[in-house]
Amino acid sequence: MRQKARTRDGLVAATRQLLREGVTPSVEQAADLAQVSRTTAYRYFPSQRALLAGTFPQLEGGSLLGEDPPADVRARVALFAAEMTESILGNEAEMRAMLRLSLDPQVPPQEVALRQGRRTTWVEDALEPLRGVLPAARFHELTLQIAAAAGIETFVWLVDVGGTDRGAAASVITSMCGALLERALQQAS
Repeated sequence: MRQKARTRDGLVAATRQLLREGVTPSVEQAADLAQVSRTTAYRYFPSQRALLAGTFPQLEGGSLLGEDPPADVRARVALFAAEMTESILGNEAEMRAMLRLSLDPQVPPQEVALRQGRRTTWVEDALEPLRGVLPAARFHELTLQIAAAAGIETFVWLVDVGGTDRGAAASVITSMCGALLERALQQAS
């Protein structure tokens, strides 16, 4: 069992390394770098798509707020934004690969983490103190606004189109999340 985990982890690490070097690797390339036979590699990842999906960073659970989340909604949204931007900065190559997969209409949604709605769940968790304070439709709208502002999609636009450096892009994302929240709070009062 441990050998299987080591083999899989080796293939994922090799794929991540190649992604960070600017290569979108095939299963064969990952196998070669991981020093695993190609036949074995295909048992773990039957396609390039499966290989790339396997590199996506796993942020577990229904919350990014930790064991003892703050009660204040501003602190919760700031913590969510900080966790999201830290994950993007630490896993940019993998997230860009997943974004490319998510744009391919032939890729089934269950194979793409970006299509599974985890980010929406995390935003809902951050906004929990506003549930019942905001009308349900406005709560949902704010959830979608913050989720859209906080993802790899926005980061890619800021860096690739907007020309900002990565740290500045993370700051813009964090401030957008806060600004969206402040606007909703002002409208509610």
